[in-house]
Amino acid sequence: MLRPMISVLRNRTYAALFSAQVVALLGTGLLTVALGLLAYDLAGARAGVVLGAAYTIKMVAYVGLSPVAQALVQHLPRKPVLIGADLMRAGVALCLPFVTEVWQVYVLIFVLQAASATFTPSFQATIPDVLPEEGDYTRALSLSRLAYDLENLTSPALAALLLTVMRYDGLFAGTVLGFAASAGLVALAAVPKRAPDARARPFRERLTRGARIYLATPRLRGLLALNLAAAAAGAFVLVNTVVVVRAGMDGTETDLAVAMAAFGAGSMTAALMIPRLVERAGDRPLMLIGAQGLGALMLLLAGAFALLGLPSWPVFLLAWVAAGGLYAAVLTPAGRLLRRSAHPPDRPAVFAAQFALSHACWLVTYPLAGWAGEALGMAGALGLLGAVALAGVAVARAVWPANLPEAPEHSHPDLPADHPHLRAHAGKRRHAHTFVIDDDHRAWPGRR
Repeated sequence: MLRPMISVLRNRTYAALFSAQVVALLGTGLLTVALGLLAYDLAGARAGVVLGAAYTIKMVAYVGLSPVAQALVQHLPRKPVLIGADLMRAGVALCLPFVTEVWQVYVLIFVLQAASATFTPSFQATIPDVLPEEGDYTRALSLSRLAYDLENLTSPALAALLLTVMRYDGLFAGTVLGFAASAGLVALAAVPKRAPDARARPFRERLTRGARIYLATPRLRGLLALNLAAAAAGAFVLVNTVVVVRAGMDGTETDLAVAMAAFGAGSMTAALMIPRLVERAGDRPLMLIGAQGLGALMLLLAGAFALLGLPSWPVFLLAWVAAGGLYAAVLTPAGRLLRRSAHPPDRPAVFAAQFALSHACWLVTYPLAGWAGEALGMAGALGLLGAVALAGVAVARAVWPANLPEAPEHSHPDLPADHPHLRAHAGKRRHAHTFVIDDDHRAWPGRR
């Protein structure tokens, strides 16, 4: 399963960009550990409050700034934008060891996440241009999922190893090196130029264009609902696993690491299988199965927790492996939907819309998971978030019908007879072709 997937690394440009992603992720992982220790140094027992505020700032920056950043850099060359964002992140990491006040942490985290909100959608929108074949792009998405999961496993281990020979503030140096190495690898890559936009659009239109295309496309409205389902399950895992393991099962820190590794292992296993599964089943069936499975698993666990108490340790780990696999089945194919839902000039804006809207789902489910875990207990929290996941599935089925045609027949009664689009279709006002939302197609056929 792995050999066909890594065949895409024969593309030298993609290999350099993937390597940049990996080293940046390692730097981010070290930053996560170091930030927790810095918060404890500054705030002691209130470190959790500081971290909670910092992560809220992160999500707000992602949701609010990503479309703004893409609108601002739309006409700039890709490579300098990516390198500049990486260097900004490295600069912030370089400042963090010298922080003496909590407010300084908040300011620096906001700047760092603003840079990430610029880098990540631009980077994601570049990969379809580097790998235009859908099969290669699908393998790249699975490799990206694999890289995220490996980072979750290796960064804490690397941080623990480094902490045996240095103070925690030395981890920030590793973060600086990670972002600097990422910038260097991007500089070495033959990053393709942005596809030119035929129109010079005002800033307001550039700001909202991605969201307008996203929300007018049925498959992407379905993706947004499935993002909510995945975020509901993921939020419970990330927020409440520590409570279940440490308080409920009286487990150790090592047990917590094993539980999170089980979730990551499930996601990694699914990532290896997804290129074949998506070719056989298609995007919509695979993603719906994953989301339905997540909702059903959470409700099943809620009933088991309520009636039987906490499961045995092996059963709990198996449940987390299953949750990780289903989670990856929902999220990994998302890039394929985005790629086919926009013309190349609009892809950065659409990827930015996905980045912002998907993180808006997390901005809802993170606090919901924390509140429900405390107010309703683990069984109640699982039941509530499982219901949210299944509601997301129901919405996805409604707004993304199974029989949605790729090339629906439609008409253009408002276009002049000599319009280039009509000339391309032999002057016929009613015709069919692969349909995406653009200046000549502002609404999906039959949906106003």
